[in-house]
Amino acid sequence: MKIIFSLLALVSSVVSLAQKTDSLPARVYHWTALKDIKDRDGVKKEIMNGATTSLAVFDVNAYTLAPGKTGYGHTFNNQDELIIVKDGQLKATLNGVSKKLDAGSISFVTAGDAQAIENAGNTSATYYHFAYHSRLPTNMERAKQNGGSFIINWNDIPVEKTDKGHRRAFFNKPTSQLVKLEMHTTALNAGFDSHAPHTHIEEEIILLLKGDVEMYIDGKLYKAAPGDIVFLPSGVPHALKNTGKEQCEYFAFQWRN
Repeated sequence: MKIIFSLLALVSSVVSLAQKTDSLPARVYHWTALKDIKDRDGVKKEIMNGATTSLAVFDVNAYTLAPGKTGYGHTFNNQDELIIVKDGQLKATLNGVSKKLDAGSISFVTAGDAQAIENAGNTSATYYHFAYHSRLPTNMERAKQNGGSFIINWNDIPVEKTDKGHRRAFFNKPTSQLVKLEMHTTALNAGFDSHAPHTHIEEEIILLLKGDVEMYIDGKLYKAAPGDIVFLPSGVPHALKNTGKEQCEYFAFQWRN
């Protein structure tokens, strides 16, 4: 019994130490409040850049490309990348294989793999770019065993009806940086709550696709609209309510190491 209590105390102290080094608080990042910054081939919005309990680096930006323009092509050996298409149509080339991505589609790039992004449509295209590096060592073997890099098109994900709306399950797997990364979308009918306020060890991002919602975060209420991103650190009480007259829909992804 003494051994168990000692282990629990050790885990608690490690978590407390990690939380002291966090630089990103729970917050709603409003799309309309983000500044446009001229970038190499378009416009960039800097959303967040800091550390979390699980991540030594968590860098989130949005890029808008004119037709025919390309985004940054990178190969990182110590971080994963996630791209979510906000609007327009992109062509993602991942390890030499190209696919077109419509709004809502994603491209996940594990450490060590190469990706190139190009606007494949006739109008501007905008995408979110999440790049992160774990506090723990990169585990390439774990990433390889769980499929490595991949692309998922929005229209290829089955819609699962729920009693409040519907859900799309994108993936749930370990990566080179994380023991768990799970991603899905939720659609809520007008007036519905996602769930009662709750907490979990996983950190979480909410990315609102459509509708108007109210976020409960640690005892306070915040409005969120399409394009907004909500960051929820580990252990922070939270909930979401559809306050609009139409169905809302949002990405939710959680992770831990």
